Amino acid sequence: MNKIFDFTHLRGDLFGGITAGIVALPLALAFGVSSGLGPSAGLYGAIFISFFAALFGGTNTQISGPTAPMTALSMVVIAGIIASFDGEVARAMPAILTVFLLAGLMQMGLGVIGIGKYIKYIPYPVVSGFMTAIGVIILVTQILPAIGYYPKEDLSFVNEFKPQAEEIILENILKEEAGEGILVLEDFEETIKRGKQVDQEMILKECQTLAFSEASGVLGALKVMPRAFKNINWLEFMLALATIIIIFGFKKITTKVPSTLVALVLMSGIAIAFGLDYRSIETIPSGLPKANLNIFTEFSFASITPYIFTAFLLALLGAIDSLLTSVVADNMTKTLHKPNKELIGQGIGNTIAAVFGGLPGAGATIRTVVNINAGGKTRLSGMIAGVLLLIVMLAFAPIASRIPAAVLAGILITVGINVMDYKGLKAIPHMPKPEVAVMLIVLVLSSVWNLVYAVGIGLVLASLMFMKKIGDLSTQESKVITLADEPIWADESNFPINLREEVFIKHLDGPLFFGSTNDFTKMSIKTDPASTVIIRMDKVPYMDQTGLYAMEDVLVNLATQEKRVVLVGVNKQPRYMMETIDIIPDLVPTDLMFDDMSTCINWVKQNIEDEIPSKS
Repeated sequence: MNKIFDFTHLRGDLFGGITAGIVALPLALAFGVSSGLGPSAGLYGAIFISFFAALFGGTNTQISGPTAPMTALSMVVIAGIIASFDGEVARAMPAILTVFLLAGLMQMGLGVIGIGKYIKYIPYPVVSGFMTAIGVIILVTQILPAIGYYPKEDLSFVNEFKPQAEEIILENILKEEAGEGILVLEDFEETIKRGKQVDQEMILKECQTLAFSEASGVLGALKVMPRAFKNINWLEFMLALATIIIIFGFKKITTKVPSTLVALVLMSGIAIAFGLDYRSIETIPSGLPKANLNIFTEFSFASITPYIFTAFLLALLGAIDSLLTSVVADNMTKTLHKPNKELIGQGIGNTIAAVFGGLPGAGATIRTVVNINAGGKTRLSGMIAGVLLLIVMLAFAPIASRIPAAVLAGILITVGINVMDYKGLKAIPHMPKPEVAVMLIVLVLSSVWNLVYAVGIGLVLASLMFMKKIGDLSTQESKVITLADEPIWADESNFPINLREEVFIKHLDGPLFFGSTNDFTKMSIKTDPASTVIIRMDKVPYMDQTGLYAMEDVLVNLATQEKRVVLVGVNKQPRYMMETIDIIPDLVPTDLMFDDMSTCINWVKQNIEDEIPSKS
């Protein structure tokens, strides 16, 4: 039985955990800010996910926390739910955290039912397109805060939405009255009375919500980009630009000290020390994180119903992200992770993080590599990283709250640049066109439309293309011609030459499934003048329901033509399928089934006469 904790590598785990925690700090703050829930959400996510995913997970050296893909998808959830609550974050928070909680529970479920070992089958073009889209989303959306432009604070832009805001407010009043049973068309007095209670502050708030919504996402950011550059805040821009230069430049000097942390400390220190008039991040609460029990007390199934599939995608994305990192860790440490246990651990971490208001996360590759290189060997390193972040929050929350928002925007821009899949982009000229199409479709749709639907469409397209390819290959290997014209298989070399016109042999090569049945169903009209048809199934490992009924149709058609059918080499699974609907023995008696071709040839010699003159 394995020990719960292994303290034999405590020194290495201590250094690894501390180093990984230091690397995680600026990223956690940045991801929290970009999500829309504030820096504390990113920090809470990093603390709880790192600790509990390490404690219960299946990869000893994994460091977990908010990641770029998980944060990008979380932004979709957060923005959508906040919009449905009229832009009020406090009211929307229980629904948001409930979705995150649901994602964690789903992730645990994936691990319990053993999905972990199947994650590797997700097509690379889908993953590549998605990862590049994540980079595009983060890069484009962070340009606005990097130049100090915030749409909700641009009054000229906000006021453009005043007519629409007034229309929405009036519509809400009418809905309230309809819900209360007030007949508006008979008496407008109540509507007028409530309309007079609407003040400019309410209208401004609705306008700001609409402005924020209009400028959100890649397309929204691109729409307001010209306006943003006309109103550029040069101080914010210089802080962000200097941050980016330090992050990329310091790596060329040394990689022993995280360049992201250097940029965060240096630029924040300069801004604070010189008393610059900059915009700081939201205040990080001091003290221990508090559980959001209103997740349970204010639970509304209706508010999260539209996001159940998104929660599942969060769980799936977190699983992919974590298990890919686990593979990296395995290669570096020469160990083997436990995929399903890892999913359970990640699910527990995300579930607990949601209760305390944290962002969902996954295994983080860079932080895991840093941990291993610094000496981390066991799960203690991940737990130490989480504890370190908690200590930093408790001790330095007031100082951290003074970090410039532009510095975190600069950090996120570098994250967006780094997260793109350049390997996949460089391979485009050499990849098959269908795979390129899938990758580009996922990339474009994820960037400008919807991450959730884009991945779903990508998976469907990749699956259809794969099935078509397998079907085409099966068709190429499966020919319906006489022995006289067909290159024979090795064990058919001693087939009687004088009987090659009396017998058709159908070679099936590969699974008989819905992607490969089209040509097979045509064989029943191409068997003349033979009186006997031998169907070779030695190389058919699997038959699905479509293949089963295609087989039945072929056999019925052959039976109506009074042709005798012989099956050779039927494997266990196809035989079971055919027995379930009585193809065996109703259409093909067991005495016309042979395990190998040599036995079948002996039967042919004894039971088939040469009745058709040879072509020669």
